[in-house]
Amino acid sequence: MTTAPEPAWLRRARSLIGTREAPGTVNSSTILGWAKKLGTKVLGMVYNADSVPWCGLFVAWCVAEDGITPAPIAVRAKAWATWGANLAPERLAPGAVLVFERTGGGHVGFYVGEDKTHYHVLGGNQGDRVSIMRLEKPRCVARRWPVGRAVVGKPVLMTATAGIAVSSNEA
Repeated sequence: MTTAPEPAWLRRARSLIGTREAPGTVNSSTILGWAKKLGTKVLGMVYNADSVPWCGLFVAWCVAEDGITPAPIAVRAKAWATWGANLAPERLAPGAVLVFERTGGGHVGFYVGEDKTHYHVLGGNQGDRVSIMRLEKPRCVARRWPVGRAVVGKPVLMTATAGIAVSSNEA
């Protein structure tokens, strides 16, 4: 069986699984390092604490590492809802950027697969770390792909869900 190669930004995201916030009032030098390198112009704000939601920062870091311009005000999850090109659910491929509603805001991460009821999302600030979690499909408000990059792959049906946490609020 041949599988499509994953886009570089998704490979980068996978390499960061396990990156965590620092406990208490301390901050993760890794997460703050992403913010420093991306800068205020990309993020839309001075980002100086990993207690501030960082899912948008994580997505911005991964796509920027592949030479792709992040969404304006990239730290805001919902800013990604108009970034890139729209993808229909039946055209999803690993690496697609998914934007979700949540109480108090939004959430953004990368599509890695799906089951009947949930998308499997690789994202930052999921349980205060970079992880893969299942998010309910009805919460998804946008499915996006970088302009100028060919969509490689197709939807990935995940039949095993044991051990993959379901998230309802990623804040």
